[in-house]
Amino acid sequence: MSLSAPDPSDLPSPRQAIVPDESAGRRFDAVLADLFPEYSRSRLSTWIKSGDALLDGQPARPRDLVRGGEAVTLAAVAEVQTEAEPEDIPLDILYEDADVFVLDKPAGLVVHPGAGNPSGTLVNALLHRDPGLSMLPRAGIVHRLDKDTSGVMVVARTLPAHTGLVAQLAAREVHRQYLAVVVGALVSGGTASAGIDRHPRDRLRMAVREDGKEAVTHFRLRERFRNHTALECRLETGRTHQIRVHMQHLRHPIVGDPLYGGPLKLPKGATETLAARLRGFKRQALHAETLEFTHPVSGEQVRVSAPVPADLVELLRALREDTRAWDESQRR
Repeated sequence: MSLSAPDPSDLPSPRQAIVPDESAGRRFDAVLADLFPEYSRSRLSTWIKSGDALLDGQPARPRDLVRGGEAVTLAAVAEVQTEAEPEDIPLDILYEDADVFVLDKPAGLVVHPGAGNPSGTLVNALLHRDPGLSMLPRAGIVHRLDKDTSGVMVVARTLPAHTGLVAQLAAREVHRQYLAVVVGALVSGGTASAGIDRHPRDRLRMAVREDGKEAVTHFRLRERFRNHTALECRLETGRTHQIRVHMQHLRHPIVGDPLYGGPLKLPKGATETLAARLRGFKRQALHAETLEFTHPVSGEQVRVSAPVPADLVELLRALREDTRAWDESQRR
């Protein structure tokens, strides 16, 4: 059943609160964030500067210090944050309530409109599904998946939910688990901890760099084949292309990865089925399988998994059959 989310532009106006005595000597913007935690600090700071957040009925600066006991009035009205054309694009919603969507993004669907993709994106689909998302930054999207990565994503439907989810991601409190099929037969799991930033020469790619931003990926073996491995990867951080870059850095690139995978190398004696699957797999074999987070409003734990898509299922089946056929040939 589809639930109708409250319109995020309908802020109770004005909202009022009293500065606690124990907050005396603190900055106005910090106190406002404590009084109205459902909104981000950047948004509250904007409202202070625009005069929509008043201290004892008067405009104030974010850095002004409070005495304690003042009346705070928040009289802001949310404005359109995301301007894109709504489009009737089917979405596979796995979980839904008045505050969040959790959906299964198919491979090939771009998340945000941009150069070369002005329409036909997840944002366009979300705005058709819930027009109120236009009042939220990026239509409520708090994290993204690459175009050709499939799997589970969470989308906020209200400002409080958006603020809460962004805070959880920043605090590394969201569990994100991926299925990846990589080149090479690994013998154990491990942790990739190597900074990532933009490639120094190719602006379309990311790279492991000494001066890169902290990036940590934990991985463990799920299934081992004779020349490939299915890995369960867990993100501790969320850098662009993180798993793809880390696996390439470890010399086990993801199968089919057009940016980081390198030229196709078929295993010696590969079955015809596997050879066809590997040649025909034109995207990175990466699937966001499970997402777990604390509901930003109710406080309950939410865990949602997206089924492995058909192309990955067929690839795994071909790898199993190839490994079995090879083992049998070696026993003859």
